[in-house]
Amino acid sequence: MKMKKRALVSVSDKAGVVEFCKGLVENGFEIISTGGTAKALKDAGLNVIGISDITGFPECLDGRVKTLHPNVHAGLLAMRSNPEHMAQLEKLNINTIDIVCVNLYPFKATLARGADFATCIENIDIGGPTMIRAAAKNYQDVAVIVDPKDYNKVLDELKAGGVTLETKKYLQYKVFAHTAVYDSLISNYLASQLGITFPDQVTFAYEKAQDMRYGENPQQQAVFYNEPFIRKGSLSSAKQLWGKELSYNNINDANGALELLKEFGSTPAVVACKHSNPCGVGTGKSIYEAYMRAYESDPVSVFGGILAINGTVDEDTANEINKIFIEIVMAPAFTDKALEILESKKNIRLLQIDDISAKREKSAFDMKKVYGGLLVQQYDESLLSGEDMDLFITKAKVETSILPTGKEKTVYGLGVVTDRAPTKQEVEALLFAWKVVKHTKSNAIVIGKADRTTGIGMGQTNRIWAAQQAIAHAGKEAKGSVMASDAFFPFPDCVEECVKAGITAIIQPGGSIKDKDSVEACNAAGIAMVFVGDRHFKH
Repeated sequence: MKMKKRALVSVSDKAGVVEFCKGLVENGFEIISTGGTAKALKDAGLNVIGISDITGFPECLDGRVKTLHPNVHAGLLAMRSNPEHMAQLEKLNINTIDIVCVNLYPFKATLARGADFATCIENIDIGGPTMIRAAAKNYQDVAVIVDPKDYNKVLDELKAGGVTLETKKYLQYKVFAHTAVYDSLISNYLASQLGITFPDQVTFAYEKAQDMRYGENPQQQAVFYNEPFIRKGSLSSAKQLWGKELSYNNINDANGALELLKEFGSTPAVVACKHSNPCGVGTGKSIYEAYMRAYESDPVSVFGGILAINGTVDEDTANEINKIFIEIVMAPAFTDKALEILESKKNIRLLQIDDISAKREKSAFDMKKVYGGLLVQQYDESLLSGEDMDLFITKAKVETSILPTGKEKTVYGLGVVTDRAPTKQEVEALLFAWKVVKHTKSNAIVIGKADRTTGIGMGQTNRIWAAQQAIAHAGKEAKGSVMASDAFFPFPDCVEECVKAGITAIIQPGGSIKDKDSVEACNAAGIAMVFVGDRHFKH
């Protein structure tokens, strides 16, 4: 039998498919199709061979079984260069299929609209992945298209004499990338339905959002991928209003600012970040007031930094921002006048993030790639809540025991560990500093007051250096401030620095074998100190 040129077309996304099939027909192809795709092509005036005419079997089980048939898959998998394969097709009266155009049931879109479990399962494609994988396996003989963006390339090559082997290999790659993402979405959805947090095997789906000029440094190539579902309050949801495209470092640093901003809820807040570390944080009755406090916290480091703002940027705030060089301003809204002012600088980037204060979804995880592996953990959602406020007025339990060496060991519980409890004003300042230190790279020390940071020390290899750095940055503002430490004090030296600087209260996790030394140093100076248990290492 003489083999006819045939293309099998069955798509959920019908954009451009009619024009593509018209091009195939012009190049001598017969079109085989199914269901809704066949109807759309017929309505456009194209002659279509129904899938049942190929299989000799009706579509059944509500369309669950249409293409799962040897007459389809033999036509896809037969190697044209293998005489035995072709002889078998001749004997079985099966025609080859040279082009497959398939995109899969919209499982992602079904999840996105919040469909129930049964509907999601019904939108798991079976025949589609089977066909495109079969066609891709036989890439040398079959061109398989899963992306409408490739329609024109295939048609152009057909007009020039045939789809090239290089293009067929590229289309093969796209098939297996496509099905890998598809299966990843399904498996992760099913894991979430079962409450499986850390499965034995895991894959993650991402979609390219942006090619970048370079990565952290000019010699590194880089790209930015989004998760398939845009999360509220994330950079993926941002609308860029002004400025050149974001760089690798911009995105990394901006994410650090966003993470911290979310801790302040609806309280007007401004976070200034540099290299994904906060360099100034302020709150106030207005965004303008919050900005001024953030800026005045460290007017040197904020230069060239990133601002995350949880309210509308107005004219007065924009005028202040424009007095220095700022890389990025992120906010849920800008007034028209503020935009006019900020857009007067060509190198600033303005991002509108509608739900900028939205909390992270529980399904999100913190991941870090290491060479040869992947570290995955839950996000650090721990922070003091209203139920924890008793810690600031309750004396911590103290237990003393004698070690085998004969030395005394003192263990403190949670709460106030010093003779003096913090005042109400100090508690407000401690809570503020505790939010900021949670998002500062370890070893981290934050000095601040109830509405602003006064000094930040971060990323040091020992805690005393972080404390000294924070105090040095604070200068005269250290006096009357409070201190937050992301982990315990291994020695009393940090307290000794607090005494010199005039710091009045400290919040820290506690848990050092030498806690007693720090407590006694605080008592001698009249400093209040509270142990809260949870540490906030960030690397």
